Amino acid sequence: MAARSLPAPPPRPLIGINTDFYAPKNGPAFVKLNAAYFDAVLSAGGLPILIPPLRKDNFAEVETLLDLLSGIILTGGLDLDPRRNGMQITNAVQPMAARREDCDRFVLNRVVERKLPLLAIGAGMQLLNVYFGGTLHLHLPADMPKALPHFDPSGGPHRHMVTVEPRTTLEDIFGAPELRVNSTHHQGVNQIGKQLRIAAKSADGVIEAIETTDEEWFCVGLQWHPECDTASALDRQIFECFVQSAGRFAEEPMLAVA
Repeated sequence: MAARSLPAPPPRPLIGINTDFYAPKNGPAFVKLNAAYFDAVLSAGGLPILIPPLRKDNFAEVETLLDLLSGIILTGGLDLDPRRNGMQITNAVQPMAARREDCDRFVLNRVVERKLPLLAIGAGMQLLNVYFGGTLHLHLPADMPKALPHFDPSGGPHRHMVTVEPRTTLEDIFGAPELRVNSTHHQGVNQIGKQLRIAAKSADGVIEAIETTDEEWFCVGLQWHPECDTASALDRQIFECFVQSAGRFAEEPMLAVA
């Protein structure tokens, strides 16, 4: 009797992750990404695909890559250039490379058009807010001097509590009214963008998470870093729910054809 073959496991949804761009004065330029991002995606059942910060004249190739993806993670990094949003740059601001920001903005524009599942972390969350017309605090110690510390100046780990807003996607994911999160940011959301809502705040009123008001689209922004080794075990649920949403997105064209 011939052995029965086992059914093939379902394919992992392809998750795009943007990368950072560094061009030192001496030496070649290179891209960089914390390995924890793709480790978290793999653990949650997805397959990470890195998106290089291509130049503007190659954005059509980024479009081709997006055609293959079922979800996007916009990662953290240095600051957005405030001059692009009509604000003055200050000594506290460390702008990311223009090449990265150009590509990130292009990617986000196409993600919104396609309604690709999106998890935006750190600077990625801030870009999401700016894209929808929101504003940023450029330096929390200056803009909100009574705020709690949101980073350790020595570079060490720092944590604080956040309160999850009721009736949000974040509440559905975590099922808890409060979370203890890591914190390494000096900027933050000021005025929230249109079509977005607050999903979590810290005790001092700083917005720690945002999400879309579109109930049919998984789009969540976190100010903390659930991928890092300083994250809690509960934080891993965000990646699981995100990858599950990406899996459903990947199946939608097949359902439509059927």
